[in-house]
Amino acid sequence: MNVPIRAGILLGVLCVVWTFVMGFTGWYKDPVMLNLFFLVIPLEIGIVIWALRKTAAVSTWGGQVVNGLVLSAVASVIIFAGSLLFTTVAFPSYFSDLQGAHTEMLKSAGLSEGEIKTQVAAAAAMQTPFMNAISGVVGTVVTGAVVSAIAGAFLRKK
Repeated sequence: MNVPIRAGILLGVLCVVWTFVMGFTGWYKDPVMLNLFFLVIPLEIGIVIWALRKTAAVSTWGGQVVNGLVLSAVASVIIFAGSLLFTTVAFPSYFSDLQGAHTEMLKSAGLSEGEIKTQVAAAAAMQTPFMNAISGVVGTVVTGAVVSAIAGAFLRKK
């Protein structure tokens, strides 16, 4: 198995594990701790750079971009499945719990009940298991493309 595939599997599994850590600890319900989910971004950056270092001796800049995209695509399939498992099987109340956390954040900000209901309802319209999983896919692929385009300029066959 080549480096981008192995790195993609590693990234996908680690992202899903981190999602479940967020779920089992209940951090996704806490308005402050919820932000820890975004540690998956530096995780992805680190794994993409690590993988591109491994392939630098034999890949041009374009090859490195492809390597990063392959890595991200493999990871995104795992992340999509893990996200659906998380929101439909393991934590079916995930979205209502998020709405509760969102409501608390808006109350703390001093918004009126009407404003809170409007904002929570608008956010809830996009909160479905499928949309959540697709967001993970898009975020993973876009991050991988950007990081591999930048890192590939430096980590490539000379």
